Amino acid sequence: MSAEIGAERASGEPRYATATPGPRLPIPDVLRGVAILAMLIAHAAPFVPDIPTVLLYVQSNINDLASPLFALVMGISAQLVWNRRAGIARTWLQQSWRGVLLIALGIWMASWGSWVMIVLQSLGMLLIIGVPLLLLSTRTLVIVAAAIVLLSQPLLTLVRGALWVYTQPHLVIELANAFALGPSYRLINLLPFFLLGAVLLRHGFTRGPLLWTMTAVAPLAYVASFAIDRFGGVDVQSGDYLDTLHDVGLVFAAYVVVVLVFTARGRVMHRAFEPFRAGGQVALSLYVLHVGIIALWARASGIPQENEPLGWLVIVPGMVLVSWAWVRFVGTGPIEWALGWLAGRPKRSRAA
Repeated sequence: MSAEIGAERASGEPRYATATPGPRLPIPDVLRGVAILAMLIAHAAPFVPDIPTVLLYVQSNINDLASPLFALVMGISAQLVWNRRAGIARTWLQQSWRGVLLIALGIWMASWGSWVMIVLQSLGMLLIIGVPLLLLSTRTLVIVAAAIVLLSQPLLTLVRGALWVYTQPHLVIELANAFALGPSYRLINLLPFFLLGAVLLRHGFTRGPLLWTMTAVAPLAYVASFAIDRFGGVDVQSGDYLDTLHDVGLVFAAYVVVVLVFTARGRVMHRAFEPFRAGGQVALSLYVLHVGIIALWARASGIPQENEPLGWLVIVPGMVLVSWAWVRFVGTGPIEWALGWLAGRPKRSRAA
């Protein structure tokens, strides 16, 4: 992919904003692949409870990267769908229905008995609430994203005191957790990354002032969050400003690395990222598959009390191999195909 791909026209219209879909852009798939690999590593962590402290630290950061990077890629993908000019009402209805399906799938998967905290409910809400916001101008999107970040911590502090929610029916509790009360995943914290993804797609995956700014911000945000957490005497909770700053550092770093690789002249590094690209194309199927395997293990043996290398190998390199083989020899993931058919946006069984 050359540096020119994704560049904006003089009118401000992205050059890939056409009514007819072209070849798949590699960068969203690779970013999604990085996110699903991060989730695989995070969810396989209970298989190796006894590892050195430095690896625990790395594992923790990988876990923190997964969900906000998924949200970023969902914003990129949602903007791509808008750009295809299928009609505002039709696109919003399709994306909203897709969100409902993701929520239903997530609630069902939460009953499987795995140790995985399911993220699909929050991602489904992202589509329902985030997609209509993409009708806003880019500048307004940036303002809205910043406002949500500023309001996030006070809002979370407020809603965490609403204990009455937990006396409601199970569905209400699930939706409340997906929106704001979940210990790991919340719409409130993921929505700014979703909107940022749309902004990045509109701008184009190019080297320029925006990418260099993200390159500078990534280490500053990460180091600042680390320093304040360790030496500032602050009691940090998931979803707080400091936690968001930490996520910004990780997500920006991942985005910058991938864009730099795929806007470089040589193509040697592209091949090194092929496993990520394959994983990104079947990420949802891979997510469902590995949670199902973990659920079977958990029901049969419980949470491992000592290192189980076989379980880790099945969930991490095993799933990477499965995704590569599926894309190479079959094409579109089965869950992606089914969700597309149910949402009225059918996918070809053989991926382009």
